[in-house]
Amino acid sequence: MSEKPAIVLVHGFWGGAAHWNGVIIELHNKGYTDLHAVEMPLTSLADDAERTRKMVAQINGPVLLVGHSYGGAVITQAGNEPNVAGLVYIAAFAPDDGESPGGITQEHLPEAAPNLAPDSDGYLWVKPERFHDSFCQDLPRQEGQVMGVTQKAPLASTFGDVVSNPAWKNKPSWYQISSQDRMIHPDNQVRMAKRLGARETITLDASHASLASRPVEVAAFIDKAARSL
Repeated sequence: MSEKPAIVLVHGFWGGAAHWNGVIIELHNKGYTDLHAVEMPLTSLADDAERTRKMVAQINGPVLLVGHSYGGAVITQAGNEPNVAGLVYIAAFAPDDGESPGGITQEHLPEAAPNLAPDSDGYLWVKPERFHDSFCQDLPRQEGQVMGVTQKAPLASTFGDVVSNPAWKNKPSWYQISSQDRMIHPDNQVRMAKRLGARETITLDASHASLASRPVEVAAFIDKAARSL
């Protein structure tokens, strides 16, 4: 029986569980067999946190929650479950009590903010023709084109949903900063990493999509966090 914790991967806006493909392969190669990737509706923070909690509740034993982008807000909200042993933030929001992803974004607007476009149904998209340059400029352009066409848009109102009782105040945390991020300003990432008192912070010369462009380094960071629990 493996002594490694279960790992639950939580995606962000404009993506789905498949954004973790490379990280999943790398973690499996490191001997992690209890891997899970939440597929969230991106309809509200409450809905997404509840979906994550339900997955965590199905797991016996300790869980390491890993969130990318908006997924960081989700693990911050859902991470107080008793079997959650730690939190890993991958170029992610880590809101404090009463903060929202949208509020944090306004502190330092990211470079790609003008490339977001709402539709008439209330969903917020990254303009597909701008997706590569906005989200994943360090991936091949064709891969970015596919990600832009298959993006999963959130309800724009989700940006304003606030966190309560943030789990990073009660659980050990780790943070990976992407220094070339055009979706969450790197200055915001640095501030959030310092505020949550991360056990370790690393900086990758990567886009917002570090989970896809730098899966080896991201998986190694997750592995290091898991081994320290």
